[in-house]
Amino acid sequence: MQSEVMFAGFGGQGILLSGKMLAEAAMAKGFEVAWVPSYGPEMRGGTAYCMVVVSEKSIASPIIQNPMHLIAMNRPSLEKFAPVVKPSGVVLINSSLISAGAGRDDIDELALPVTEIARELGSVKIANIVALGAFVARSKIVDFESLRKTVKEEFADKEKFIPLNMAALDRGKKMALEVEPSNIPRPS
Repeated sequence: MQSEVMFAGFGGQGILLSGKMLAEAAMAKGFEVAWVPSYGPEMRGGTAYCMVVVSEKSIASPIIQNPMHLIAMNRPSLEKFAPVVKPSGVVLINSSLISAGAGRDDIDELALPVTEIARELGSVKIANIVALGAFVARSKIVDFESLRKTVKEEFADKEKFIPLNMAALDRGKKMALEVEPSNIPRPS
């Protein structure tokens, strides 16, 4: 099994951190992992993205043209990357900032208002964590408890942020499980 996940959004939305935490959660479970971040003008409001490859076997190349999954935190990212996602993949759309869908009927499209959920929880800065929790709950790419442990470790030196981030993960999971999955069979 190999799964590729593209995280994409504006610079400053925690895109690279989300990818890094997914990669660390997968490594903790013994998977082979590649995390390829994109740096550059993204920090000034452009599109930031990273690719995470998770596999049971050695990874031949971390450069993937057609990822299995996509977390799109803004509309330019959805428009750029949704067309290349493999059929049967999960495409999580931040519906707080994106009013359109992916325009495909061969994917599991999950549109959640992650920015609004983060705001309700107390900080829009945790929208990426809400999205990460929802994505992992829906895709099952790693077990959820492994992700929780990784997020706790990431914020260990800033303990006051752990409860907020745990709430964000749990709320994302709850939202993802409440939304009826599309009828797209996922590969096993």
